Amino acid sequence: MRKLIASVGLTVLLVGGLGLLQSAGLPSAKPEAVGMSSPQLALLDGIVGAAVARKDFPGAVLLVSRRGKVVFRKAFGDSEIVPERLPMKADMIFDLASVTKPVATATAVMLLVERGEIRLWDTVKTYVPEFTPWYGEKGRAGEPVRLFHLLTHTSGLPPYTDAKAAGEKLGDPCTTADLVGLIAALPKESPAGTTFTYSCLNYITLAHIVQKITGQTLADFTAQAVFQPLGMTRTFYRPAESCWADCVPTEVIEGRPLRGVVHDPLARLQGGISGNAGLFSTADDLAVFAEMLLRGGEVNGVRVLSPLSVRRMTEIYPQVGASGRGLGWDISTGYSTVRGDLFGPASYGHSGYTGTSIWIDPEAGIAVVFLTNRVHPDDKGEIVALRSKVANVVAAAVRGR
Repeated sequence: MRKLIASVGLTVLLVGGLGLLQSAGLPSAKPEAVGMSSPQLALLDGIVGAAVARKDFPGAVLLVSRRGKVVFRKAFGDSEIVPERLPMKADMIFDLASVTKPVATATAVMLLVERGEIRLWDTVKTYVPEFTPWYGEKGRAGEPVRLFHLLTHTSGLPPYTDAKAAGEKLGDPCTTADLVGLIAALPKESPAGTTFTYSCLNYITLAHIVQKITGQTLADFTAQAVFQPLGMTRTFYRPAESCWADCVPTEVIEGRPLRGVVHDPLARLQGGISGNAGLFSTADDLAVFAEMLLRGGEVNGVRVLSPLSVRRMTEIYPQVGASGRGLGWDISTGYSTVRGDLFGPASYGHSGYTGTSIWIDPEAGIAVVFLTNRVHPDDKGEIVALRSKVANVVAAAVRGR
């Protein structure tokens, strides 16, 4: 199996249209230069600052971009309060939690589709032979679960499974293949394609399929095919200890905050590399990724996805239209409050349990990256309503095309 150079800690050179360029994120511009209002965006200081003062969460980094230019980028509050209080910095590295799903896992799956190595119509059983279907009355098997069911959370799998119990059975840490074997045998809660049930188990299964096809872990494959080409030098799984000082800690577990170690229990069980969580990144790197999507799969002369792949990922998938999901991305579900009230129906995004989110509106050409440490130190932070308010303030700042 081909081995990759680890992406952590490397200076990655981006192949641009005019040669080799070191990535420094998107350039900055005054809001008015891209048709936005500075006074309106200044309202973000007040609403995010008030949330920090209320102790809704210790700190945050908020970045807004339009037309490939960063118009707002600011750190708020503290990166940690236990065991000591340290200020947040705008370039800090966050545990993205479920933002991993579209940015890493779904992107990897679509790259394999583009390469002709898999089809979304393929059954999961093709790659995971022990994967069971839903069983109805009299024990009759339902329709087979296909890859697009996993991507859209319509497979019938339950939302989660107990990581401690899985570890006792499989070992801790365990391989993704062994965990997927356990997931495959779980009773399905609904027939394939009929019900939207947000499930981390779908994306753990997809990560296993990516590894089975490529011979590489999801971490290695996405580093080579996505993050390094885009110059996303601070986006990776399992940050090296040399990066931990820049990592925003999450929940305090057994007396110490998790720093540079994934918060999600099932991802930790797999040693930190998982399809549902485990990716770490910065606001600046995610802004580059968002701009790649806004430009139809290409940015700075580097193409990662085809324009049609981006369109299919970011529109409601027709075979499971009632799910409100694209291929990896959230479009119109109960989780879509990140959109706020003003961004349009063509917009899309995703949120993460740790307090992270990204929302992208292709009609306005805007990306909003809002990263918080909501789970630090005791998993009691509140962020849902604020995400909507932030989106509303940003959308209302648009003054022209």
